[in-house]
Formats: sequence, C-alpha cells, structure tokens
Amino acid sequence: MKIVVLAGGLSTERQVALTSGTGVCRALRERGHQAILVDMFLGLESYEGRLEDIFDAPDGLCGDNRVTEEAPDLEAVRRSRKDQGPSLLGKDVLAVCAMADIVFLALHGSCGEDGRIQATLDLLGVPYTGSGYLGSGMAMDKSVTKRFLESEGIRTAPWRDVHYTASDIPRLVEELEVPCAVKIVNGGSSIGVELPDTKEQLREALTKLLTYGDHVVVEKKIKGREIQIAVLGDTYLPAVEIIPRGEYFDYVSKYQKGGAQEICPAPITEEEWHQIGEMALKLHRGLGLSVYSRSDFLLDEEGKAWCLEINTLPGMTPTSLVPQEAAQVGLSYADLCERIVEESLKARGVQRT
Repeated sequence: MKIVVLAGGLSTERQVALTSGTGVCRALRERGHQAILVDMFLGLESYEGRLEDIFDAPDGLCGDNRVTEEAPDLEAVRRSRKDQGPSLLGKDVLAVCAMADIVFLALHGSCGEDGRIQATLDLLGVPYTGSGYLGSGMAMDKSVTKRFLESEGIRTAPWRDVHYTASDIPRLVEELEVPCAVKIVNGGSSIGVELPDTKEQLREALTKLLTYGDHVVVEKKIKGREIQIAVLGDTYLPAVEIIPRGEYFDYVSKYQKGGAQEICPAPITEEEWHQIGEMALKLHRGLGLSVYSRSDFLLDEEGKAWCLEINTLPGMTPTSLVPQEAAQVGLSYADLCERIVEESLKARGVQRT
C-alpha cells in the first residue's frame, strides 16, 4: 500500500511524534509498503521531486529523529517554515494524504490526538489509523475524560475543573488542597503537569501552567505504582510498570535512556491485571475509541487501581510501551504496525483489494 506516516506537527510532543513516525515508516517499508514520513506542520517544503513520484522517495523521507531532553521550541519551528501562514498543515500535506491508501497517524498531543486531523481526513474521504474524531477529541480533554470515568464507574482521583487567570491564583491557593496534581487539560508526555506538595509550590505551579492555557484539572495526589496498559482491537495486553529514576515520571524520565525502569509484564497479580485491563477496556469503549489506546493507572497499596488518563495515539517508537506489551503476546514491532493498519482499515470500513 501507499502509506503516509503523518508525524511532527506543532504540539509540545512534536519530537516524540517524529521519532514514532520514523520507526513506523521504516517498519512498514521493510514489510514492502510504499511508506513515506511527512511532517504535518512543515509539509513537503523540502521535497524537490514531482509530487506523483513521492512514494518512491529514497528512505521514505525518513531523517534521523530522536527525543532530546528539552521539549521542542515551537516558536522556532514556526519561524523555520518557509510558508509563514497560519495553517497547521504544511505544504502539500492534504494533497499527498489524498494520494495514499491510508494515513498512519504518528502524531501526539494537541494537533494530532484532539480529533481535528481525524475530522479533516474524514472530510477528504481518506482512511487513517486509530480512533475517530469525536472519541479522540473527548479523550484528549482531561476534564471530559474525568467525567466519563465517573459516569462509567471507573475509579479516579477526586478532582476539580478549573478555569482561571493570574488574578484567581491567590484564591485558588487558599481553596485547593495540597498535595495535589495540576494538569493542563490537553497536554501529554508529562509536559504541563505539576505536582505541588505545599501551598507555595501550588502558587508556582498555577503561575507556570498559565503559559499553556487557562484551563487545568486539579486532582488529589494518589500514591501508588505506575501501571500502564494498552488496548489493541477489542482486548487488553499485558501491563507495564514504570519505575522512574527520579521522584516522578517526567518528560526526561520518559524519553531519555536510563530515565526510568520499565517492567513488562508488570509484576502484579492476575487479579490486579484483569482489574486494570477491564477498566481500560471499559473506558476505551465508553469513549467510542477504536483500534488501539493506552491507559495510565496508579495501583495503591490496597491493590486498588486509579485511572489517570487515556491516550488515543500512544508512543510508537520501537521501545515505547505499546510495542513492549505487544511483544509479550508475540507481535514484533513491524507486526504491530501492520496490525494497526489492518484494524484501522476495518474501523474505517475499507476493504482491501
């Protein structure tokens, strides 16, 4: 098949997406597909050949992408684009997507997981991987996900939905309990997350997070082991336990070598695995998701699982958590990429010829 692997974009998870996309593109090419890597924001501005020949481009336009310790400078990325227009879609992105048999969405964060690119591709009549626009949009918003968790009877930490300005911070510092977790509603990769233990730290957290927007969720901090589990198709996979080297599983811990220990399958009981897996599957179905997702949990000392959030386009670097879980049931990284494509074609109602 002709496959566009759409990565990059203009979210705080831009570099993670490029790294995921590079791995996916190379795996699909090894399986004989004409896969190419396209940066959603920069588009094909550096491609000098004819558009109709692009699926024959050497190495599928893959570069050398990896996640650095620093989050990407998005303003620098904006300035680097030759076309300084307002669109989040770069040169010829929609044109090349329309030429593909399917678009593999290797995007992460607000411009890939929030449903906007899914809705755009739906309007074009182009099949894509993962969940549809509505479920994606709801799952991306942590406040909406929290409401779904409560409505579905899935255990989650007590929380507040907070819209605020700088003038509200003194009042909020008095009202909110610490320790707590403060999270921007549409963030990912632990960017835009603060975990204050004192009132002064809470003041600093609220001030800092205003740089991302004026909407956060504030949760009671739950102590427990970090367990993550993927749904693939209509079943859940073996879980992973994350043990960060530092105090928390932050951006550096997630993506830098030695930042965290990842144990798969997680050393939990069969009962705990089923408890977490059934909760993840229930949330996946409740939000109307399809193909795959990954949910994050805390497992407390009493063996109770608390759901934190769900990711509709989880990391797909060869060492990411979903590929690790898939490997436990006999799916290689390339097998997993193929499976996602096949499940997505079914979900979009496309018959292979």
